[in-house]
Amino acid sequence: MKEPERTTILLARHGECRGNTEGLFRGRVDFPLNERGLRQAAELGAALRPYRPEAVVTSPLLRAKSTARAIADACSIRVEEDEGINNISLGVWEGRPKTEIAKHYPEQWRTWLENPEELTVEGAESMDDVLRRSMAALDRAVAKYRGKTFAAVTHRTVIKPLLAGCLGIASPYFWKVHMDTGSYSILVHDDLHGYSLFSLNRTDHLSGFTSEWV
Repeated sequence: MKEPERTTILLARHGECRGNTEGLFRGRVDFPLNERGLRQAAELGAALRPYRPEAVVTSPLLRAKSTARAIADACSIRVEEDEGINNISLGVWEGRPKTEIAKHYPEQWRTWLENPEELTVEGAESMDDVLRRSMAALDRAVAKYRGKTFAAVTHRTVIKPLLAGCLGIASPYFWKVHMDTGSYSILVHDDLHGYSLFSLNRTDHLSGFTSEWV
């Protein structure tokens, strides 16, 4: 039997931004990378160069696009935006401090802490919404770069449901995996096995690394 053709996905979380350091719900708020985030993006680009990706697909938000541009510059490849891997839309929570949300939305805050997959917020997407659109985007990219390697830069609240979809992890899954800013994970796809996880939350390339636990 012929060895199945493999496509490798370098799945990266964007570098740090003010929304991360100030404990804000970020959603679609278009935070730029901060100084540390710019350094993380450059270090991520250097770390991905040996994999020789063909392209980098990115969320359209600035913190992701800037990270993708650093990867593209390091690897001499093109950047492609895909709305399918944009961050979750968080409606009335976007840009607000988590301490404020905990105070004014205590029941929903508890759901966020215990089972975000069941969370409903006015004007927001659900985790299932994100899972469906991000899986569709990933499948498109895999079809386009079949048998090759590409990078994808997106957000924590996209990567987690996306991994659940790729690996068949049942809900509740959100708090069972962790993604740091500037990290990358490696997925491999082939027609026999579907998606397989080869590496998760790689951070060994980051200088002055401190994990973001909240």
